[in-house]
Amino acid sequence: MSNISYHISNLLEKMTSTDKDFRFMATNDLMMELQKDSIKLDEDSEKKVVTMLLKLLEDKNGEVQNLAVKCLGPLVVKVKECQVETMVDKLCSNMMSDKEQLRDISSMGLKTVIAELPACSSGTTILPNLCVILYPPRLSGTLVSFHASILTSLLPQLTSPRMAVRKRAIMALGHLVPSCSTALFTQLAEHLMAELGRAQPSSNTRTYIQCLAMVSRQGGHRVGEHLEKIIPMVVKFCSVEDDELREYCFQAFEAFIRRCPKEMSPHVPMVIKLCLKYMTYDPNYNYDVDEDQEVDESMDTEDWVDEDQESDDEYSDDDDMSWKVRRSSVKCLEAVISTRRDLLVELYGSVAPVLLARFKEREENVKADIFVAFVALLKQTRPVQGLNITASEPGDKEDPSITLLKKQVPTVVKALHKQLKEKSMKSRQGCFSLLTELAKVLPGDLGEHIPALIPGIIYSLTDKSSSSNMKIDALSFLHVLLCSHPPGVFQQHIKVFLPPVIQCVEDPFYKITSEALLVTQQMVRIMRPLEVPTSTFDVKPYVKDVFAGTLKRLKATDIDQEVKERAISCMGHIVSHLGDLLGSDLQPTLQIFLERLKNEITRLTAVKTLTLIAASALRIDLRPLLAEGIPILGSFLRKNQRALKLSTLSALNVIVLKYSDSLKPDMIESMLNELPGLIEESDMHISQMAVMLLTSLAKGCPASLVKIGNTALPGVFHLVHSPLLQGGALSAILDLLQVLVVTKTGNMGYNDLLKALMGPFHGSGKAADPTPIHRQSYYSVARCVAALSSVCPKEASGMVTSFIQEVKNPKTPEPVRILSFLSLGEVGRNMNLGGQKELKTVILEAFSSPNEEVKSAASCALGNICVGNLEEYLPFMLKEIGSQPRRQYLLLHSLKEVISACSSQSLLTHMEDIWALLFKNCECAEEGTRNVVAECLGKLTMVNPSQLLPRLKQKLSSGSPLARSTVVTAVKFTIVDQPVPIDSLLKGCIGDFLKTLQDKDPNVRRVALVMFNSAAHNKPSLIHSQLASVLPSLYKETQIRKDLIREVEMGPFKHTVDDGLDVRKAAFECMYTLLDNCLDSLDISEFLNHVEEGLKDHYDIRMLTFIMLARLSSLCPNAVVQRLDRLVEPLRATCTTRVKAGSVKQEFEKQEELRRSAMRAVAALLSISEVEKSPAMADFANQIRTNAEMASIFQSIQGDALSSTVESMDTS
Repeated sequence: MSNISYHISNLLEKMTSTDKDFRFMATNDLMMELQKDSIKLDEDSEKKVVTMLLKLLEDKNGEVQNLAVKCLGPLVVKVKECQVETMVDKLCSNMMSDKEQLRDISSMGLKTVIAELPACSSGTTILPNLCVILYPPRLSGTLVSFHASILTSLLPQLTSPRMAVRKRAIMALGHLVPSCSTALFTQLAEHLMAELGRAQPSSNTRTYIQCLAMVSRQGGHRVGEHLEKIIPMVVKFCSVEDDELREYCFQAFEAFIRRCPKEMSPHVPMVIKLCLKYMTYDPNYNYDVDEDQEVDESMDTEDWVDEDQESDDEYSDDDDMSWKVRRSSVKCLEAVISTRRDLLVELYGSVAPVLLARFKEREENVKADIFVAFVALLKQTRPVQGLNITASEPGDKEDPSITLLKKQVPTVVKALHKQLKEKSMKSRQGCFSLLTELAKVLPGDLGEHIPALIPGIIYSLTDKSSSSNMKIDALSFLHVLLCSHPPGVFQQHIKVFLPPVIQCVEDPFYKITSEALLVTQQMVRIMRPLEVPTSTFDVKPYVKDVFAGTLKRLKATDIDQEVKERAISCMGHIVSHLGDLLGSDLQPTLQIFLERLKNEITRLTAVKTLTLIAASALRIDLRPLLAEGIPILGSFLRKNQRALKLSTLSALNVIVLKYSDSLKPDMIESMLNELPGLIEESDMHISQMAVMLLTSLAKGCPASLVKIGNTALPGVFHLVHSPLLQGGALSAILDLLQVLVVTKTGNMGYNDLLKALMGPFHGSGKAADPTPIHRQSYYSVARCVAALSSVCPKEASGMVTSFIQEVKNPKTPEPVRILSFLSLGEVGRNMNLGGQKELKTVILEAFSSPNEEVKSAASCALGNICVGNLEEYLPFMLKEIGSQPRRQYLLLHSLKEVISACSSQSLLTHMEDIWALLFKNCECAEEGTRNVVAECLGKLTMVNPSQLLPRLKQKLSSGSPLARSTVVTAVKFTIVDQPVPIDSLLKGCIGDFLKTLQDKDPNVRRVALVMFNSAAHNKPSLIHSQLASVLPSLYKETQIRKDLIREVEMGPFKHTVDDGLDVRKAAFECMYTLLDNCLDSLDISEFLNHVEEGLKDHYDIRMLTFIMLARLSSLCPNAVVQRLDRLVEPLRATCTTRVKAGSVKQEFEKQEELRRSAMRAVAALLSISEVEKSPAMADFANQIRTNAEMASIFQSIQGDALSSTVESMDTS
C-alpha cells in the first residue's frame, strides 16, 4: 500500500513540472495505474489525485488536458463518493466560466464522469446535486418539466458562431422532439419555419435545414402536419448556389420521405424531379470523353496513376463540393424507391435510365450509392416476402415492372462490363451486389450476357490486389448465376471459369474456400446434369482438377467447420455426378466419407452426402461401405438429434432400395432394432420416414421381417388409431400394409391385419376399455381396410358382405357400425358395389338412426360408393334429395363427396340435373343445408367454369337474400390455394360478387366478407385490382352500428344483443388477412384508424386487433409509432380492468386471456426501438414494471416468445 502511495506521490510531483512533456508522461503513467484492478488509494491519495487532475484541466497544453479527462473515467470507480461529488461540483462550476476552452474540456470531463458512475451507487446525492447544478433550482421534478426551458436554451444556440455548438444543439433538439409535448413541438416547428421564411437565405439557413432533417428523423410523424409549409421553402433553397445547402435540403427530403410517407405523397413527383436534376450535377468535370480508351489506358499504363493524382490536385474535395449534392440526391432517390413500391412502373420509366447513365460517376462514394439505389429498385421488383403468391398460369400477364427491367438488362450489362474491370474494389463490389440482385429478380435472363460478364468475374478472382471480400462477392455472384440459369448456358464457359475457382478453393482464407467449394459443387452439377441424360458436353478434361482441389480440402482436418462440411458436400456431388470417371480414386474417397461419418461434428453432412451418392443415377458401388456403415447409421437413430434421425432414415431408405441384395441379416437387424422406438405419434414426420423404411425392407428383404409382428407393427397399428394421423404418414402406412399382405411378410395375412386394425373398435366403450375412439381414427382405419381390399379383391367381396351384416344387426356396437359404413364407403370408392342389392336400403335406414355419428358415416359411405358406381347411384341420390326433405341434409353431404371426388368428365352428363336440384334448395331456411348446397354449387362450377360461372353471377340479382348468400358462399368454394382453370374467369368477374359487400342484408354482407377473406388468403392476385373499390366497404363494416343493437328481456334482466357483431368480426378477420397478403396495397394510416377503433370493441374483436397490432409492430413500425399515444390507452384499459367479484368463472378466464393478448401487443410495441421515447408508452411500461401482477404476465409472455423461437430453431 505504501509503495503505491509513494509511486502516486512521485507522479503528482512530476505533474507540477514546468516541462509539458514531464506533465504529459506523468499523467499518462497515472492513467495506466488507475486502469489496474489491483490499485487501492488511501483517503489522502484520493484527495491529492482528484485535486491535481482537476487542476490539469486548466493546463496550457491541450494534450495534457485530454489525458486528464481520460483519467477521470477510471478514477470515478476508485474513489469514495464524496470525492466524486467534489469532481462534479468543480466541473460544473468550470462550465460557468468565461473561458470557452475550460467550458469545453469541463463538459467533456463531466460526460466522462457521468458515464462511469456505478449503476447502483449507494449514495443518492450526486445525481440530484448534478441536476440542481446543471439546471436552475426552480426546474425540480421530472425531466418533462425541463422541456420548455431546454427548448428556450437550445434555440439561440442554432445561431452560435461555432459549428460544434450548432451541431450539438441540433442533436439535443433531435433527442427532445420524440418526448416533448405537442405545444413545444409546434413552437419549435414554427420557429424553424419563421427563420427559413426570411426574404434572403442567411448563413444560418444550412443549420435550420439540418435541424429540420434531424427533427424529422427523430419524430417524423409530428413534422407531417407542417410539411405543406416546409416543402416549398426547402425546394426554394435547392436553387440557391450553395452546394452544402443543397446537400442538407436533400437530406431533409430523405427524412421527410422515410418518416412522413403519407404527407409526402403529393410532393414525391417534385422531389424525384429535383433528385434527377441534381444527381447529374457535376459542373467541374466533362464526361464526354472517350471512356473506353481511358479505361484501357488505366489498365495498361502506369501513367494513369499520375494523371489521376494530377486530377485530384486540380479538383480536390476542398474545391469541389458538388459530389455531396449528387450523393445526397441519390440517397433521397433511394428513399423514394424503398418506400414507394406503388410507383415502381413509373420509376422504371423515369428513374432507372438516369441511374444507369450515372454508372459512369467519377466519385467512388457517389457511385456506390447509385448502385445501392438501383439494387433497391431491383429488390422492390421482387415479389413481397410473406405474401401468398400463387403460381402464375400460362395465360397470366407478366408484371409490367419485370417487362421494363428486361428491356434494360442489355444497358445494365454494358455499363457494368466496364466497371468490373476498374481497379476500384468498392465499385466492383457494388457491381457484383447489383448483378446478384438482378440474377435473383430475373433468373435465366442473363444467359446471353454471360460472355460480357466473364472477364470481370475472372479479373476479380485472379487479381492479386483483390481483397478477401472482393473475391467472396465475385464467388457469391457466380454461384447465384450458376443456380439461376440452365446448364447449357455455362458448359461452353467451364474452361474459363474452373481454374480461378479451383485456385480459390486452395485459398488460405476459410471464407473464400467455403464460397469456392459451393461454386465448384454447382459447376459439377452443370458439367454433367444427370437430369439431362442427352447432354453432349465432354467433362473428362475437368474431372482431375475438380477432384484434386476438393480432395485436398476433404482430407484436411485442421480447417474451419464450414469448410469441412462444404468439402464433404462438394465431393459428394463430384462422386454422384462424375463417379464413373474417378476410377481407382473412388473407393478411397468413399472410405473418407466413412471416417467423416464417425465424427460427431461432420456426421450429419456425411449422412446427407451418402444419401445423394446412393441415389445417383450412376449407381455408384457403395457395397464396400455397407458392412461398417449401416451399423453406424443405425446407431444414429438413437441420437437425440431430430435432423440426424430424419437424414439417416432417408439414407437407409435409399440404400435398402438400391442395395437390398447386398444387405446381410446383421445389417438389417441393426436397422430394425431401432425402428419401433421411432414409430410414435409425438413426431409424425419421423414416424412416416420409419414406416417408409419398413416398406422398403418388406419389398427388398421380406424374409428378414419375420418378427415385425411383435416389434414394429404394434407401433404402426397404434399410429393408425391415433387422432393425429393424416397426410404423408397415413399414405406411408397404407403402402406398408399393401406390401405386407402382397409379400406375406411377417406371417401377416389379410385377415390378421384386418383383425389388428379393427380390434379396438369391437372393445371400445366396454368396461375393460372405456376410452372413446377419436373420429379421425375411424377414417384412418377405413382407408387402411380399403387399401388392403384393393390388393386382395377375392377376400374383399366377403368382407363387404360381413360389413353389411354388421350394419344391419341392431346388436352391433355403434363404433363398429360407424367403422363398417366408412369402410364400405372407402372400398366402394375403388370397387363397384352394384352387386350388393340391399346396400341402398341399409344406408337409407341408417339415416334415421338416433346416433349422429352413424348418420354422418352412412352419408359419407353413400357418397363414396356413388363415386365408384356413378351411373347407378347418382340418379338414385338425386331422386332421394328431391323426394326426402327430412334426409336432404345428409343426402346433400353425400352429393358433395361425389362432386369433390369425381373427375370433371364423368360429371358432365349429370351436370344439368345436379345444378337444377341445387338451385331448388338454395333458399332453404336451414343455414346448414344452404352451406352444403353452396359448397356443392362451388365445386360443381369448377367442373365447367365457362358455362356455370356466368349462371352463378346471374343469380346475384335474385330478390331473395338467402339465395344471394348461397351464391356468394358458393364462390368462396371456387377459390382454392392451387392454380385451377376457373381462376382467369373468376378474376374478371369477382368484382361483381364483391359488390354484395354493399348488400342491404347483414347476412349477405357477412358471407361476402368471408368470401373476400378466402380470396385474400388463398389467391390475393384475384382481389389486388379490386382493393381500391372494396376497402371503403370493408372499413365501413368495422363500425359499430347502433341500429343493429337491441335489448332483450330475460326475466328480470335485460340483455344487449348486437346483430352486427358477426359482420364486424368477419371484417376484422379480412383486415388481418390483408395485412399478411396484400400489405403493399394498403394505406396503413387508414388501416390503423380502424384497428384503433377495434381496440375498444367487443371481446372477440379486441383479441383480433391485439394480434393485428403486434403484427403491424413488425411490418410497419414507423406508422405504429406515429399514433402510439392513441394506441396506448385502450391497451392500458384492458390490462388494468378487473372483473366484478361475483362474476362466473368464464368471465375471469375471458378477461385473463384478453389481458395476455393485450400484453403480447405491448411486448411487440416495446420491441420497436423508438417506442419508449413516447411519454405515454414510457409511463405505461413503467406501470407494468411496478405492478407485480402485470409484470408477472409480461414476463410469462416474453418467456413464451423465447421458447417458441427456440422451438422454431430446433425444428428447422
